[in-house]
Amino acid sequence: MEDNSFRCGFVALLGRPNVGKSTLMNHILEEKISITSSRPQTTRNRILGIHTYKDSQAIYMDTPGIHDREGELNQWMVEQSRRAAADSDVAVMMIEADRPWRDPDIAVLDLLEKLDVPRLLVINKVDKTDKPSLLPLIKHSDTLGVFEQIVPLSALKGDNVDRFQEIVRERLPEGPALFPEDMITDQAERFWAAEVVREKLVRDTWQELPFSTAVVVSGFKEEGEIIRISADILVEKKSQKGIIIGKQGKMIKNIGTKARKDMENFFGKKIYLELYVRVSEKWWQDHETATQLGMKQT
Repeated sequence: MEDNSFRCGFVALLGRPNVGKSTLMNHILEEKISITSSRPQTTRNRILGIHTYKDSQAIYMDTPGIHDREGELNQWMVEQSRRAAADSDVAVMMIEADRPWRDPDIAVLDLLEKLDVPRLLVINKVDKTDKPSLLPLIKHSDTLGVFEQIVPLSALKGDNVDRFQEIVRERLPEGPALFPEDMITDQAERFWAAEVVREKLVRDTWQELPFSTAVVVSGFKEEGEIIRISADILVEKKSQKGIIIGKQGKMIKNIGTKARKDMENFFGKKIYLELYVRVSEKWWQDHETATQLGMKQT
């Protein structure tokens, strides 16, 4: 007898920084929900990406990279990943085919071993290595005795991502959909707009600025086919403000132009974007700012 039961559950994407968690989720959703960059620790919050299939709904949780750096902000990020793991129905660990099993992976592995849910290993970036070197990695990973299945894929190029989705869906618990069929994320429009600006900021200034910058949307107003957005870029020092603004304002103009194009593609409307740079030492300790960024509860 054919099983017509619907399946639904949370899928935690876990791993050290920069292994491709955001890229994988964006490819699955065919939409840019989580920001990406080549710089580690781009993702700070737990981001939900919802994919509804004919017989199931997989709620992917993109998480910050698990690492051992000190500091209040870093500790908060790691805690977001641990909570996502604890809330998951399927736990997925990701490593890189060309940089496998590094020291930070041990912390992720320890976390997975404590979970009583199906556990999968994704070996990402297989396009950067050859098959002879991939097979020993798969064999070694299998001997760890932690994973139900190991899936090599390329999140960037989409190789074997369809098979990964099938494997995930087979392991989701039976239950009704938790979100409407046409909903692809739980993130508010303001949050997503701020993340897009932060992505461009990280990509264009990573060589000069420290990790601890933030973006807060202070205004979001829809006027028919136009959306007017204003956002504050927070930095810790006055010298950092000058870096973001750039000579004759070229840097901040470039960041704004790139962010506006992404927003127009996502919202399908004309975007008027205004960016301001504000110095706020230890901005993550300010209650109002931290609340807006999702770091504290109201």
